[in-house]
Amino acid sequence: MNRLIRTVAALAWACLLVVACAGPGGQQQTSTAGGGPLEKVTYLTSFGNFGRDAYAWVAKEKGFFREAGLDVDIKPGGGTGDNISKVEAGAAMFTPVDLTGLLLARGNGGAGSVVVVAGIQQRTMAALISLEGNGITTPKDLEGKTLADSPGSVVRNLFPTYAKLAGVDATKVTWVNGAPANLIGLLAGGTVAGIGQFVVGEPTVESVAKGRQAVVLPYSEVMSDLYGNVLITTTKTAQEQPDLAKRFIAALIKGLVHSIDHPDETGRILQKHVPASAPAPAAAECTLMGAFVRPEGSGDVVGTIDTKRVARTIELLQDADAMPSGLTPDQLISADLTPKP
Repeated sequence: MNRLIRTVAALAWACLLVVACAGPGGQQQTSTAGGGPLEKVTYLTSFGNFGRDAYAWVAKEKGFFREAGLDVDIKPGGGTGDNISKVEAGAAMFTPVDLTGLLLARGNGGAGSVVVVAGIQQRTMAALISLEGNGITTPKDLEGKTLADSPGSVVRNLFPTYAKLAGVDATKVTWVNGAPANLIGLLAGGTVAGIGQFVVGEPTVESVAKGRQAVVLPYSEVMSDLYGNVLITTTKTAQEQPDLAKRFIAALIKGLVHSIDHPDETGRILQKHVPASAPAPAAAECTLMGAFVRPEGSGDVVGTIDTKRVARTIELLQDADAMPSGLTPDQLISADLTPKP
């Protein structure tokens, strides 16, 4: 009987070890390879669970977070404004947001307790997307057309500046409200001639439009200094937990690099963790995003932030009367934490 009891006890202990050491992406990870406890972190994607945000799932699945001593809970984000609010409220520790949207929020009195700790996309992915046959092939063609986007969208809020630089009379363009999840349907159904979207949304738009080609007007063609998404956390986290922040940043950037280098695998990983997602469009988004994460010929380390470029962006927004004067890059960027060139 004693031998039976010892055998059962040994088997139970072995099962506990297996659960505690679940592989990358497992839901029961409680310790690092070295045996230390994992620190729990909540992360919000930029918006939903599209291919453009799959790099966080890659970092989890490949064990990059676990190797950094972190147990990361990934939740779908709701866009720049909502994500900033949730990080400030303590509902999440890290999230990517559009830098231009963050600058507009800070310049107008909001987002006072968050800082930028890494760059995700070195160029803005903001764009207007139409469909072939809608009479839009150049920015000037937007005049007389109806576009849709959510009222708080960075694409929509930045449109007056884009229009001015692109030679478009913004007063001749009509905007209607549309929920982010419904925008592509409004475009495909012919309700509007174009929508606010990210460049990488092109494959998804075409999959819904069923045979019609997308026409993309990237904001980066007239505003080259603008960054896309950047990673933020609270000022308190940056100051009081810099080691944790550095480990998280390094692991997330590692996942970002892997995702754009292995888009097909990334699509499969995203579907594994988010069954409703489709691998092919996710992989296509990752492929397109590569040029924004690692611009050709830039030589920049992935994740870096150039404060001179940020200063020029601030100046651009101020010249367009989109924000008041007074904001400087050092008020917003945690230089001690951002990856170095």
